[in-house]
Amino acid sequence: MPEGDLPAYRPLVIDEEAVVAFTQELVRIRSVNDPSAGTAEAEAAALVEQRMRDLGWDPEVSEVAPGRPNVVAVIAGGGGPGPTLMLEGHTDVVTEGDLAAWSFDPYAGDIVDGQLRGRGSADMKAGVAAMIYAAKALVDAGPFPGRLVLAALVDEEGLMLGAKAFARTPLAAQIDGAICCEPEAGEICAVSKGAVRLLIRFEGAMAHGAMPQHARNPVPVAAEFIRRVADVEAQLLTRHGVHEHLGQVFITPTVVQAGDTDQINVIPAVALVCLDIRTIPGVDHVALDGELTELAGRCGEGAGVTATVEVIDDRPPVDTPVDHPMIVALAAAHEAVTGEPAVYGGVPGATDGTILTRDAGIPTVVYGPGGKWIAHQADEYVEVSEIIQATSVYAEAARRFLHG
Repeated sequence: MPEGDLPAYRPLVIDEEAVVAFTQELVRIRSVNDPSAGTAEAEAAALVEQRMRDLGWDPEVSEVAPGRPNVVAVIAGGGGPGPTLMLEGHTDVVTEGDLAAWSFDPYAGDIVDGQLRGRGSADMKAGVAAMIYAAKALVDAGPFPGRLVLAALVDEEGLMLGAKAFARTPLAAQIDGAICCEPEAGEICAVSKGAVRLLIRFEGAMAHGAMPQHARNPVPVAAEFIRRVADVEAQLLTRHGVHEHLGQVFITPTVVQAGDTDQINVIPAVALVCLDIRTIPGVDHVALDGELTELAGRCGEGAGVTATVEVIDDRPPVDTPVDHPMIVALAAAHEAVTGEPAVYGGVPGATDGTILTRDAGIPTVVYGPGGKWIAHQADEYVEVSEIIQATSVYAEAARRFLHG
């Protein structure tokens, strides 16, 4: 459609009561992947599937792992050829943790002083509900060019198995852009940090604690490696500086384990160190992995300890140009709905968008209701007003993007 033919902004009609009530229904489901409790995403996914069917769509349900189904609906606009936009969210939530840390039931799903409360309210049951009711508003407004894809995926809080499975589908290759509806406090996040997770295994020789001369102790080697990792982090800061939206590169030791016993009088043969590395655009992951592998080897040389490094996961940074038509449409929608200029930010962690970009080449942006820092904390909540606002912004962004 020529630029001049795009309809002037008119607020799309949002079913505010329904989107809030649906968020409450989702929050009341404990969709933690917890095999010991027999819970995962199945119940929440079934609720999403049924709601999509109630709204007249025909979602495809595909089990990624037992009891862990992706739910994906493709909505043809009926207005002729056009691009394909995806609105994406996940149905899993992290554990509620220590119940004593909560001042209310983690699965209450109640509303107090304008806040909808409970685990997953911000991260990200509100976003899932908002994207579904944004699609309803767009459909109710009449035909539109192209297609809208709604994807409620599993395991974002884990290994992102749902996003990885979706990225392998033929549909993924047809998507022109994806808005990940994660909680970002209304910021448009076109950049996300990359993540590398390394497991370093230091192997020596076990011996009695009274006779360390007969051992090749990997524990001091692991400690020296951790100390020198801080130097590598400092060098990365010097080389790459501080990103406007993402901050600096971090290399954080998160797991240290020696041997398979707690016997104090035994020198273990093996020590393990895990690193959680968070990068910014411009950092070469392969080169960094090589640098840390070389460092681990050097640390063990004098002690007769060998080092092996395993890459557990590698997620590159996302850096979608802000002049991409999807982001231009999202920024214009935000301003039209809120009356305020768009604010740009960055995602300090990784989202499903990281995988969608890495594995399927889909341009992604993250934008959604809920505080940026409230995720995974006790007493999680989302402002009801933010749910309604995000629903309106998604609908308007889709309308603008699909109309070209």
